[in-house]
Amino acid sequence: MKSTRKPLAVAAVLALPLVLAACGDDDGGDSGGSDSGVELTLAHSYTEDQPQHTCGAQVIKDEVEAADVGVTVEIYPNSQLGGDADRIASVQSGDVDIDIQGASALAAVYEPIGVLDAAYAFADSDQLQTFMDSDAGTQLATDFKDASGVNVLGAWSAGARQFTANDPIRSPEDLDGLRMRFPGSPQFLLNAKALGAQATEVAYEELYLALQQGVVDGQENPITNIDSSNLVEVQDYLSMSNHQLNSNLVVAGGTYDDLTDEQRQAVDDAVASAVEQMPGCVEDAEQEILDGWESEGSIEIVDDVDTEAFSTQADAWFRANLEGDSLKVYEDIKATQQ
Repeated sequence: MKSTRKPLAVAAVLALPLVLAACGDDDGGDSGGSDSGVELTLAHSYTEDQPQHTCGAQVIKDEVEAADVGVTVEIYPNSQLGGDADRIASVQSGDVDIDIQGASALAAVYEPIGVLDAAYAFADSDQLQTFMDSDAGTQLATDFKDASGVNVLGAWSAGARQFTANDPIRSPEDLDGLRMRFPGSPQFLLNAKALGAQATEVAYEELYLALQQGVVDGQENPITNIDSSNLVEVQDYLSMSNHQLNSNLVVAGGTYDDLTDEQRQAVDDAVASAVEQMPGCVEDAEQEILDGWESEGSIEIVDDVDTEAFSTQADAWFRANLEGDSLKVYEDIKATQQ
């Protein structure tokens, strides 16, 4: 088993001597168990108050360490180890061991996986899990590993993405003339086209100011992201379009492959526990936020969005414009609705 090393970005501050015991059998079997000491780095881009941390990263850490198999987990939230595009490269290089990533970011190394973030691909988080557990979902994870060298350990929805703007958005026609901020990844820009939006790229860190200054008219994000960035301070309407499940995939690089069987099982079980807890955790967090906004009058909530019109338009666009393996993934996802 290789020695665990701290990510380069924090090595000067955090470096401590790591003494790793021998891993037991040379064949990587399960005899190493709790005799070996391994510290895994787990990175993500969310705040420590968001469900991705509290019910995701923290659950993984707590349950791996409770298994007492000689593995500890050090969490680096808030993009401490770089943005999404940087971190997937770090997972590939071994500088980050486990990462919580959106499918759109992972598409940088295997394009078809980005289709998990297609607008209205999934009806709800249950369908996402049904797909990931299916033969088609397993094949997607295998193809991703073959292309990138990175394992997909699990996936969850971190909530549906919603529109905000200074005008209500109830139908595709309401997007006409609005400059809507979408993330710059290819799948998100495809979503904008499918939904009929005029996409404007703005860095997430600059979004509040862009909305405040009128550089863009609106944006789309999950409720927990909207809350963490205080976007209700610079937007008048929250339109409950539910137009995309905000995917998170838990991915792991070569250090995971080098763990003993017992240690890998502990990591797998911890990820499965986080996947199981996440839907309820997200739902509770979103409801608390919505209740607070409503009671405080922070933003007007539009709950009569014509989601069927949006969904029908997006489906037709994707079937006409996706090609090859990406179209196959989209069709496999849609098949799980039947």
